[in-house]
Amino acid sequence: MAKKSMIEREKKRERLVAKYAAKRAELKEIANDESRPMEERFKARLKLAKLPRNSAPSRLHNRCQLTGRPHAYYRKLKISRIALRELGSAGQIPGLVKSSW
Repeated sequence: MAKKSMIEREKKRERLVAKYAAKRAELKEIANDESRPMEERFKARLKLAKLPRNSAPSRLHNRCQLTGRPHAYYRKLKISRIALRELGSAGQIPGLVKSSW
């Protein structure tokens, strides 16, 4: 049960990142522009801090789409090594041969 909720939480974060990306980029540009007055830059930093925390791209984490596992993640397949092994053994991944000796 916990695994599914982590997958849903990650999807929610992805939606928030996409929603606030333009606003965040605009505020960062203002805040880092040395030619603007200090007060304006400070206000931009405050507005940036008021955005939802989960809308920051650095909060995204690669997770297995099947199990929610954050470690040993294959980006190309979007699944973890454990899920890859199980699907490979069951013959559900085309071109993958699971050897055992």
